[in-house]
Amino acid sequence: MRYDEYRTYDAVGLAELVAKGEILPTELLEIASARRDQVDPAINAISLRMDEAGRAGAAQPLEGPFAGVPFLLKDLGQDFAGYPTASGTGPLRKVKADKNSTVVQRWIDAGLVIFGKTTTPEFGAVAVTETRTYGATRNPWNLDRTPGGSSGGSAAAVAAGIVPMAGASDGGGSIRIPAACTGLFGLKAGRGLIPAGPDFAEHILGAATAGVLSRGVRDSAVMLDLLSEPDPGGPYLSGRSAQSYAAAVDTPPRRLRIGFTHESPLGTPMHAEAVRAVEVAAALLEQLGHHVELAEPRLDSKQMAHDFMTVWTANLAARLAEARKLSGASDSDFDLTTRVVAAAGRAHSATTLIEAHGRWNTYTRALAEFHETYDLLLTPTLAEPPLRIGQTKPPAAVEKIMGLLLELRAGTAITRTPIYRDLVLTNLAPVPFTQLANITGRPAMSVPLHRTADGLPLGTQFVGPLGSEFLLLQLAAQLEQAQPWSHLEPSL
Repeated sequence: MRYDEYRTYDAVGLAELVAKGEILPTELLEIASARRDQVDPAINAISLRMDEAGRAGAAQPLEGPFAGVPFLLKDLGQDFAGYPTASGTGPLRKVKADKNSTVVQRWIDAGLVIFGKTTTPEFGAVAVTETRTYGATRNPWNLDRTPGGSSGGSAAAVAAGIVPMAGASDGGGSIRIPAACTGLFGLKAGRGLIPAGPDFAEHILGAATAGVLSRGVRDSAVMLDLLSEPDPGGPYLSGRSAQSYAAAVDTPPRRLRIGFTHESPLGTPMHAEAVRAVEVAAALLEQLGHHVELAEPRLDSKQMAHDFMTVWTANLAARLAEARKLSGASDSDFDLTTRVVAAAGRAHSATTLIEAHGRWNTYTRALAEFHETYDLLLTPTLAEPPLRIGQTKPPAAVEKIMGLLLELRAGTAITRTPIYRDLVLTNLAPVPFTQLANITGRPAMSVPLHRTADGLPLGTQFVGPLGSEFLLLQLAAQLEQAQPWSHLEPSL
């Protein structure tokens, strides 16, 4: 099999070829590895090569719905025993995992051949994949642009054709943002549906979940069946679909009532292409028979952003402390942005954290009220096309001031400076729509229905009520059939 033929199959299709004996897992691994070697110098998507593990996996008897398919893990929260999970940092590259994460074990049991890990920003803290340790990961559609974050390496690897699907996770948009940047499909499952074990009950107070990025909807649907199996050691039992999620791909949705908005919840400017992306999606939905109208949840979006950041910064402070303990590193060994955000997190009192998290309930109930009238909420996934590499990097003078404040251990002072507020706005303004689904624990997806005038992907987001993963996959498959995208390929 040549690469150009390999690229035409999704993961389910490749597994079918293996099951029929038409190709060997070792042959698929050779093709994927050769493609990696060809394109990764340009896109910088792979943070850790696991060639020995890949060869061993491909050579053994394999079973499962993805048996023999090459696969990449995200280098954040996806532990593979004997290899490090660096989380985008330098110090953690020396710390090897002693066991597999639950989702990683499920991927192994499904027959996937894991042969590497993909780049992520440090601790997944920002929506671009650029670090001091690994440099910048680049968008295969335009090497001057970001593939997003934090699952940016996985998105770049899938879009570039290394694998048809890769491991990802989403704590504030980290599946949907890269999907929107690179022309992929990305589904964030609802809270608790996919396990976080064995070392964690849940991540970021339940806001984060593992998942995948895929070129086609079918792969994500079959994968959700695998990943959503109940975890006996988990904190609660989430309701799965009565039907298999794979069945959603072949089951057209009923006529849906969809409310949409293309105004930033932060009141920040919207790029005309982001507005256009929603208009294109709305027009297609109407052609398919759905009812679409302007509507959005009634909530204080600016307060919600503040409450999200309070929990996010506190979580990052805890992750940094844990990394220092595991690696023996000092704060100066980590990225400046990480240290600034962690300092802000340490400055919050326990009362402030509990109050902020308590208000998440307000936003959840506001979204639930919206869903009493509308089946789905449609928004842009991004407020503008994929950012240029380095666009969010603070100026040298600002970095110097922040460095001095860190040396003075002035965490509380940092949070009160205009510089910090600008830093937060710089990172949230391009992606103001995705955090709502994480805060509320609702499923959401980004669907690649639009291209900008210069050919950049720009996805649109759908947010559903509790337990609507099946419905989202139904709609995604309908949209994919009406306006196919998986055949589109960047020229690298």
